[in-house]
Amino acid sequence: MKKRLNAITRRYKEINALLGDPDIVSDIPKMTALAKEQSDLEKIVSVHERILRTEETIEELKTLIKEDDPDIRELAQSELDEQQDALVELEAELQKRLVPEDPDDDKNVIVEIRGAAGGDEANIFAGDLYRMYLKYAETKNWRIDLISALESEAGGFSQIEFSISGDRVYAFLKYESGAHRVQRVPATESQGRIHTSTATVVVLPEAEAVDVDIQPNDLRIDTFRSSGAGGQHVNTTDSAVRITHAPSGIVVTCQDGKSQHENKATALKVLRARVHDKMVSEQLEKEGDERRSKIGSGDRSEKIRTYNYPQNRVTDHRIGFTLKQLDRVMDGRLDAIIDALIEEELKRRLETEDTARH
Repeated sequence: MKKRLNAITRRYKEINALLGDPDIVSDIPKMTALAKEQSDLEKIVSVHERILRTEETIEELKTLIKEDDPDIRELAQSELDEQQDALVELEAELQKRLVPEDPDDDKNVIVEIRGAAGGDEANIFAGDLYRMYLKYAETKNWRIDLISALESEAGGFSQIEFSISGDRVYAFLKYESGAHRVQRVPATESQGRIHTSTATVVVLPEAEAVDVDIQPNDLRIDTFRSSGAGGQHVNTTDSAVRITHAPSGIVVTCQDGKSQHENKATALKVLRARVHDKMVSEQLEKEGDERRSKIGSGDRSEKIRTYNYPQNRVTDHRIGFTLKQLDRVMDGRLDAIIDALIEEELKRRLETEDTARH
């Protein structure tokens, strides 16, 4: 641990020096990468420095406890107890900081929601989930942009795809991929019976060109007339775009933009995310233990959460977390669930790190 911290401190100081180098300042990509690394290391270095200062204070207080004056001894003992408690908290915080972050945590995301088992009710629930994420994004000051939507005649969507951009979006939403189950009495149910339906959610981190190499020759790009909402361009020009990536077989369609150029740019963004996700999934399959430690990388068909309307209850099955505030959750107040998922994944990753070290 000490060697690792010393190495981190050395690297942090080295980066600080490099960021003052004129040659580095003029190289924007390198400057950006170093600034990101500096920010990540600073979180560890600052906590480590606070630990060292606290340890020094503790040693000084231990000396004062030996003083003859009883008042000084009492004050020193009281302060010593506080400093020792603070040291325990700082060491726990350092342990968390030393666990490598998911490199995708800072990225924006692309979300796809589909109505699954349950017919019209599944599509209506897909619409409910979309509105839930829309409201959650508002609480985080994130931006949502619609990519494509297939509305259901009964309400909701058979499929809807949208992007969310903002501060550390993937860090919070990566746990949402999977099958979401709803238990309630549908509006179309005349006998008052509770039905169970599902909708699937897929959350993909946006991929940069450096994350995945897509060759133009591997793409087939088709244009056609849009058929959904979007303005005057719909059904008047071939503005919709379909891109097929031959090596992976992935097909992306986008038609909600105002122009063919805009739809093509959005489709390529979605394609990069899907190809990158396929690459990551294949890699994680090879790293079975690591995959099992990550809550947000489970099977897409896995039932992850149940929304029980009669009992106003939501349960996340991966961590056994139940909250009897379903109405608040559907209103976008997801923090309690997501915080619990983040805490559990951190715990699992700490255990994985400890096992690796021993």
